[in-house]
Amino acid sequence: LGFAKPAFENMGRMHSGGKGRSSAALPYRRTPPSWLRISTKEVVDHVGRLAKKGVTPSQIGVQLRDSMGIGQVKNVTGRKILRILKHQGLAPEIPEDLYHLIKKAVNVRKHLERCRKDTDSKFRLILIESRIHRLARYYKRTKALPATWRYDSSTASTLVA
Repeated sequence: LGFAKPAFENMGRMHSGGKGRSSAALPYRRTPPSWLRISTKEVVDHVGRLAKKGVTPSQIGVQLRDSMGIGQVKNVTGRKILRILKHQGLAPEIPEDLYHLIKKAVNVRKHLERCRKDTDSKFRLILIESRIHRLARYYKRTKALPATWRYDSSTASTLVA
């Protein structure tokens, strides 16, 4: 019996049932739009200014999109936001996705101190921490984190403070 495969197969989520079929449709043209009257240097300076205020790279992209009409910083500058920040020495010490996972784990741990019987949260904490370990392994391999970096739940709150 040959069963027909679905029209599109997507990789499922790690710890839930969702398949996540929706995604951003980037424009085909990789040049900045003709109506955009802003120079590369102005964009780079603005990115640096926002980073010095403590805005995360993804939030910088959102602000540039909403206030200046820049859909893709790479199309205007030739470099992605994180590359610009690394060049200026303003990149975050731990990657943003890892930072938010650690922050989530710290919040769940804080919740568990108050509600010890919440077994579902205990289970979710295990899943969050396994994602942290997996992501840390990837970032060590790609040299985004030092090889000696380790996630420790007791010192995690200082990382996100």
